[in-house]
Amino acid sequence: MNELAMQHIPESKYCFAINSNTMAIRLRVSKEDFPDKIEVVYGGKYEYAKTQYSVTMERSYEDRLFAWYTAYITLDDVRFVYIFKITEEGKVSYFSEDGLTDKFDFVLSFYNCFQLAYINEADVMEPVEWMKTAVFYQIFVERFFMGDEGKSKTYINMKWGELPTPKSFAGGDLEGIIQKLDYLKELGVNALYLTPIFQSVSNHKYDISDYYKIDEHFGDKETFRRLVEGAHSRGIKVVLDAVFNHCSKEIAQFQDVIKNGKNSQYFDWFVVHGDKVDCENVNYECFASCAYMPKWNTSNKAVQDYLIGIATYWIKEYNIDGWRLDVSDEISHEFWRDFRRAVKAVKSDCVLIGENWHDANAYLHGDQYDSIMNYAFTKACLDFYCFGNFNTKQFADKLNEILMRNTDAVNIMMLNLLDSHDTYRFVTEAKNRDKLKSALALLFMFVGVPCIYYGTEIALEGNFDPDSRRCMEWDRVGKERDVSTLVNGLAKIKTGGGFSDANIKITESDGLITVERNNYKLSFNGKMPVEYKSKNVILSNNYSGGELKENAFVLEKLN
Repeated sequence: MNELAMQHIPESKYCFAINSNTMAIRLRVSKEDFPDKIEVVYGGKYEYAKTQYSVTMERSYEDRLFAWYTAYITLDDVRFVYIFKITEEGKVSYFSEDGLTDKFDFVLSFYNCFQLAYINEADVMEPVEWMKTAVFYQIFVERFFMGDEGKSKTYINMKWGELPTPKSFAGGDLEGIIQKLDYLKELGVNALYLTPIFQSVSNHKYDISDYYKIDEHFGDKETFRRLVEGAHSRGIKVVLDAVFNHCSKEIAQFQDVIKNGKNSQYFDWFVVHGDKVDCENVNYECFASCAYMPKWNTSNKAVQDYLIGIATYWIKEYNIDGWRLDVSDEISHEFWRDFRRAVKAVKSDCVLIGENWHDANAYLHGDQYDSIMNYAFTKACLDFYCFGNFNTKQFADKLNEILMRNTDAVNIMMLNLLDSHDTYRFVTEAKNRDKLKSALALLFMFVGVPCIYYGTEIALEGNFDPDSRRCMEWDRVGKERDVSTLVNGLAKIKTGGGFSDANIKITESDGLITVERNNYKLSFNGKMPVEYKSKNVILSNNYSGGELKENAFVLEKLN
């Protein structure tokens, strides 16, 4: 065994409680090592010297460099201690806190075994139940549909369907979403993620000047209440965008700082370098390089209380089902811990989804977010389907590596997406509808929650922002049904519980990737045709019954 490749860390993504008496254990080894058997030798903390039990681990995941062996253990004594016993070509070795050794002294095991000393209920992270069968649909509100024809339209400066500019307004609103709820339900959607809806001068609303007011271009609180109630009556959850890293320069608190400098009671609510705000030279922290969006000082207790109060208000008053947390990786961990406690106390199944574009394991231990927008999955799909950076083997390896970043509970709640308001449209990058459909099949089959960006069901095109925020082309709905029919078929399986747990096996052989979950198997390829025969196909594309053509997929139900 290559000891340099071996890794195990107690109370981490390598060792975590599934429930009050079940442990998940992972051991990382070199991909080149194939021992005859790896066992978890475990027992109760105070009886381990005399009594040990063992369970054989399964080689479950492989990536470019490593393989992961996994085991699930149900305990009678939750004071859990353990080591790994490795059998290779008749030789037995042990892996403990001392590393890889030829022998292990169980009598003195209290010095160097691994342990999770006690499974405390408060430390067990369980998935938000409704996320297990959720199918999300992201709506950029300004461009989805204008339902309120009686509102003032003086702010609208583009015709519906024209290519957008950074400052164009088309008129989409909350009433428009209400009018399309039946369409969304029929598509198979059961959760909405709305970009910001609060008062702002921009079309995107990420520069909020009043967190307690619905932007007048979108409607009012009564409209929003009808939207939530209408969605809930159809079994659709509603998740809002929490823009708590920054705000609008026009917000009352920052205006007071501009006026009064250090004498303002809100001076420490922001990060100002100096005794007063210099708007010309921008001596304050802001989002990116946008001087019109000053950054909140989320290490300040008063700011924490203010923002957490906003979050709980919209849950208490309007019964929303979650928050997507904008630029969440630039906000203090302390804030997110307090935020989670407050939100979950009001509504325990309110989901918290961070906007972290990178490996966010530090935020995903059950004390901050539930999950993140899984842009690692997005990039992997782009590398395979669009950029030509991955062959089938490399793609399968990357998908496995992404899964091993987090625990099962987190993986089940990851918001998996192909594109969003911040990226190119996937079909535009792929330049191919067959690639889009294959990627959608994988999106639904992969562990986590699929998120469809509005218009994907009609293969809506778009380059980078602002072009990725085009108006929904409603005249194409019903005419181009190949993608929407696929989404609907996949959504029926997901919402029916077919892809609801963390069980998955991803393998590759001769240019064919196979993803197996429960009673389903997805097989797909990239550029090269592959001979493939099946009698259990329920969804497919570019499959002739004997051969997978280019960018084909086959989804089968095995039993």
